[in-house]
Amino acid sequence: MATVYLATEPDADELLAQDPLALLLGMLLDQQVPMEWAFVAPYRLAQRLGVTRLDAAAIAEHDPEGLIEIFATPPSLHRFPKAMAERTQRLCQTLVADYAGDPAAVWQGAESGAALIKRLTGLPGFGPQKAKIFAALLGKQFAVRPPGWREAAGPYGEDGVFRSAADITDAESLAQVRDYKKQQKAAAKAG
Repeated sequence: MATVYLATEPDADELLAQDPLALLLGMLLDQQVPMEWAFVAPYRLAQRLGVTRLDAAAIAEHDPEGLIEIFATPPSLHRFPKAMAERTQRLCQTLVADYAGDPAAVWQGAESGAALIKRLTGLPGFGPQKAKIFAALLGKQFAVRPPGWREAAGPYGEDGVFRSAADITDAESLAQVRDYKKQQKAAAKAG
């Protein structure tokens, strides 16, 4: 089992390490909120659903308004609880339809890095960049390494750099990723 430091809360990180759906949902929710907020959300969702492990079929079939309420209950699971509850449900519905409800099947059957990226970009809420970051996270921290995974993940697959969630393993690497992102924002603003 991988040691994960994305939620920065031990129980939430343990769920991310053990539950492929929690990891996938954390990545899905990692937009327009601090990374820790996104990656602790699957743990809070599990608590609110009264389960120890998330189930794609159960979330796919959940009453949509009830799921929005779960996301919106303070502290909300995301800055945009309605949109992200809907996106979470669509992702789970896709997992049920295309992968028999098994989120790990998304990456377990990928024959190459390119195939993995194609599968990930086929999921609701996963554009090319998010797919590359998630592929790098799987490769670097979960030993999911189909041939060509580093190349398919682009710069996120490189070793020794601190660009994304794929590179965060402790407080120090989290600080390094934050510094990198600040530098990128400053360069974009100046450029």
